[in-house]
Amino acid sequence: MLHRTVGAVRWIIDAMNVIGSRPDGWWKDRHQAMVRLTRHLERWAAADGRDVTVVFERPPSPPIDSEVIAIGAAPRAGTNSADDEIIRMVHADRHPHHITVVTSDSALLERVREAGANTYPAKGFRDLIEAPPAPGQGRVQSGR
Repeated sequence: MLHRTVGAVRWIIDAMNVIGSRPDGWWKDRHQAMVRLTRHLERWAAADGRDVTVVFERPPSPPIDSEVIAIGAAPRAGTNSADDEIIRMVHADRHPHHITVVTSDSALLERVREAGANTYPAKGFRDLIEAPPAPGQGRVQSGR
């Protein structure tokens, strides 16, 4: 079971935006790319006990399970379905300023910042979880 520490940063990941940030052939096996991202996120989250939720545009089929991170999805695929689910999560949190949303989708970035959460660029994040940089590097941008 996942537990959240008061004051801790919660990471919400726009899955397909992160996957699509690098043209590495992910489109040849979309589900496998989703599994790979989940496994990278698990290692990254477990390293420091990070609170991570990855959000897919629809429930993965077959399902992807994790005991380390939360797997979220829009109820059904559609234009901006994952974006809307991410915004729903940010609005549902009593402390949106403790949330960092990972995406490079300009419309979602604007909505996230308006809701009071922080953002981190998708490509930079993918680089981070696949080959972590030295401590203290990265760009988290504050909401409002």
